[in-house]
Amino acid sequence: MPTPTTPPARWLPFVVLGLGLTAISFGAIFARLAQAEGVDSLVVATWRLGIAALAVTPIALLQSRRDLAALSGRQVLMALAAGLFLAAHFATWISSLEYTSVASSTALVTTNPLWIGLASFLLFRETPTRMMLGGIALSFGGSLLIFWSDSQNAGAGADPLFGNLLALIGSWCFSAYLLIGRRLRAGLGLAAYIWLAYGVAALFLVSASGISGSALTGHSVVAWAVLAGMALGPQLLGHTAYNWSLRHVSATFVAVVTLGEPVGSAAMAWVFFGEGFAPLQLAGFVLLLGGIYLAARGER
Repeated sequence: MPTPTTPPARWLPFVVLGLGLTAISFGAIFARLAQAEGVDSLVVATWRLGIAALAVTPIALLQSRRDLAALSGRQVLMALAAGLFLAAHFATWISSLEYTSVASSTALVTTNPLWIGLASFLLFRETPTRMMLGGIALSFGGSLLIFWSDSQNAGAGADPLFGNLLALIGSWCFSAYLLIGRRLRAGLGLAAYIWLAYGVAALFLVSASGISGSALTGHSVVAWAVLAGMALGPQLLGHTAYNWSLRHVSATFVAVVTLGEPVGSAAMAWVFFGEGFAPLQLAGFVLLLGGIYLAARGER
């Protein structure tokens, strides 16, 4: 007879979430540092997912060999689709950091609760709550303020409007990845799911890097250290902490905690790169985060 699992101490999930949030907040900083070392954005995305997939391979093969061997044709197609959208998410979001500020990029790329809510209404006819509708309206207004502020601010980046658009596209791709991955994850263990999603995404990015002529090797020691840190910190530690916490706290609470990512990233960008806020950008930032909070609370 199996022994029941002892639940963790009440404070532990909150500590784990805090560590995960801190790790994920370093993602944009690591990406910027790698770009400063001359690593192409596609290559940064490739190694972030590739190193993470390699790190989790022994665990997936030991724990989930039967699940992986028994994959149906439908699950394989879902894994390919999820990996494609995850690859597109990281390629567009990391590229956005070349053109716009860390604050604007991370704020816009974390709008996925809004798009998932809209997709649930359009695809599955789930009626959004008033709180969800209010969150969408607030976030839309905040996004417009960020776009407008960046278009008027010469210090916002090389091409802030293009960078902000890339970040939004990254959020749309991540929303599609979550919608597909949620169904795929239902029939797979965590290690098998992560290995499939990260591995397939990395293979798509390797192909994209080859087509674009981007060099996957030949980088400096500092660049390799940054790429490894990005894969093991934000990707594996951060996302795994969120996934583990979902068994012990509500999904809504985890979604609200993720709102700390753009705040943490913006604070670190101020420390490392001297990036501040324009007043209008800050107002948009607050509206956007408030809207995502309402959308998360209004999720059925």
